[in-house]
Amino acid sequence: MTTLYLTPETKQLQPSVATIGFFDGVHLGHQHVLKQVVEHAHRRQWTSIAITFDVYPRVVVQPNFTPELITPLEEKLHLLAETGVDITAVLPFSAEMAQLSAFRFMQTILKEQLNVQQLIIGYDNRFGKQSGETFEDYVRFGAELGIEVLLSTPFDTPQGRASSSTIRKMLHNGDVDVVQQLLSRPYSFLGKVVHGYQEGRKLGFPTANIEPKYSTTILPKEGVYAVQIELSGSYKRYNGMLNIGNRPTYGTFKQTIEVHIFDFNEEIYDSEVRVFFIERVRDEVKFSSVEQLKEQLVADKKRVEQILNSLK
Repeated sequence: MTTLYLTPETKQLQPSVATIGFFDGVHLGHQHVLKQVVEHAHRRQWTSIAITFDVYPRVVVQPNFTPELITPLEEKLHLLAETGVDITAVLPFSAEMAQLSAFRFMQTILKEQLNVQQLIIGYDNRFGKQSGETFEDYVRFGAELGIEVLLSTPFDTPQGRASSSTIRKMLHNGDVDVVQQLLSRPYSFLGKVVHGYQEGRKLGFPTANIEPKYSTTILPKEGVYAVQIELSGSYKRYNGMLNIGNRPTYGTFKQTIEVHIFDFNEEIYDSEVRVFFIERVRDEVKFSSVEQLKEQLVADKKRVEQILNSLK
């Protein structure tokens, strides 16, 4: 796959089939649309293009807004490459672009720059300044410009409709096992190992404190999770149990992300790691004593080992 960062000089000469979206998560619903794009392009021997944006559009319209994203841009581009599209066209979303009508967007970017002959639109996708425009409007604009506009169907699963907003809600509810089904992979994020309070070491459960790499990272609901950890530059995954919370047994603290990695004793401060969420085990609880907390950690580890061993 080629990543094409659009500039005013960009000209893609080969006729193309394209779709537009922010593609946060590149979930099963996105994959469903992109598969159609690839298939339609292959039949005509045209180029298949996924058109996305470098930033979340609402950030440009509302500068104080901080989005919660399933995937940062770098990871999203990697996932889009795995769908088989020939080109991912990354548009620099700006205040000027936000003012473009759907017709002008289709004319100047789709037709004149990317030579789109066929546009496949997700069932709930809207673009252009006039958000009230409908699919029928896009078809009419396309007919005038020489672009055939087709509508993709929604992608429903036994776990629900695959959409970025649904996945965000599920992460806030801690339903990481369901999210895994909608993403077709475990939810994960990149982070850096930082110094913590080291209370876990005193209990026989040393932990690595993790600080997310991106401020837009969605953290699942507070609680204890079965996870897998991958060190940067390594494809080996280590099993572990992770707690997101405020450590209430010890008092009142800011939220931390602490992971106890099984059968691991390396020094990894300042290392970059990726955390893969497999299943939520329980809520975070304030225990009456540190000894009671330790007993619960022993039970948690046993339960987490059962969950992760079942993956083999």
